[in-house]
Amino acid sequence: MSTILSVQGSPRGERSHSRRLQEAFLKAWQARGEGRQVLRREVGRVAIAPVTEGWIAAAFHPENEERSEVMKADLALSDRLVDELLASDRLVISAPMYNFGVPSGVKAWVDQVMRVRRTFGMDLSNPANPYTPLVLGRKALIITTRGDHGYGPGGANAHMNHADPYLRLVLGHMGITDVTVVAVEDDEFGGEGFQQSYQRAERALADLAETF
Repeated sequence: MSTILSVQGSPRGERSHSRRLQEAFLKAWQARGEGRQVLRREVGRVAIAPVTEGWIAAAFHPENEERSEVMKADLALSDRLVDELLASDRLVISAPMYNFGVPSGVKAWVDQVMRVRRTFGMDLSNPANPYTPLVLGRKALIITTRGDHGYGPGGANAHMNHADPYLRLVLGHMGITDVTVVAVEDDEFGGEGFQQSYQRAERALADLAETF
C-alpha cells in the first residue's frame, strides 16, 4: 500500500496549469499499480487558518504537562494536517509562484505542519545542532508554474525564486530530502516558450509516475 498526500495550492480551478498537471500525474501514478491511494488536501481554494498566539502557546506547551481543552482546540486543525502527512509515504504539492513565493494557502499549510515534537525535534541544550527531523523516508514532488522564465537553478532570475527553494528548505527541515521539482515557465507570456515548457513538464511527470 502506497499513499500520496496531494496538497493542491492553486487558488484557480480549471484554468490552473499546476492543478491540471498534478491531477494528470496522480491519475497516471495510480494506474501503475494496485493499492495506490491519494489523500487530498485543498489549500488553494479552501482557507487554511493562520497560526495564532494561542496556537504557538499550545504547540510549545511543556511536553510533560497536559494541554488544556482550549489548547487542544487551537491545535485541532494542525493535528489533522500533521496526521495526514505522517499517514502518507509520498507528498505532491502544486504551488504556482505568486509574487516570487508560494500562494498564501501553501504557506499556511506549512505553518500548520511545522510542529515541534511532531515533525521536527528541538533540543535547546544543543545549540550547535538543536533540530532533529522526524518525518523520514518519504519522497516529495513539487509542481510549480512561473509567469516568466529563468527561475530554475542557474537561471537569470533564480535569485528571485522563493517558491520551490523555500519548500525544499521546510521539507528538509522535517526530514523530507528526496524532493523533485517540475516547473512550467512563461505562464504569463504564453506562446511557443510556454507551450514547450508545459510539454516538457508533461513528459517529466509521465516518466516520474513510473518510479515515484
